[in-house]
Amino acid sequence: ELRKLRRDDLLQILINQQRELAETTAALQRAEKALEDRRIIIEESGSIAEAALKLNGIFEAAQAAADQYLENVRRASRTEAEMEAEAEAEEQNIENPE
Repeated sequence: ELRKLRRDDLLQILINQQRELAETTAALQRAEKALEDRRIIIEESGSIAEAALKLNGIFEAAQAAADQYLENVRRASRTEAEMEAEAEAEEQNIENPE
């Protein structure tokens, strides 16, 4: 069928084919760029998720340290209160040696 076409017609077909090829190549490049952008987003999402997990671990460690500190403060307060109570009891024993 192509043999029956004139030279001008064949040239026009080649030009159209070249144009379609260029459009297809451009579309492929856009699709590849979009795919790469999505890969980056997915990788960053993974990195963000990992960072969040690491931060969560840091926050847990900080909370544990804060809890331990508060417990030590409570113990120290109890110890001071006990020492004061003992001192008061001794003072009362000295003042009232019954």
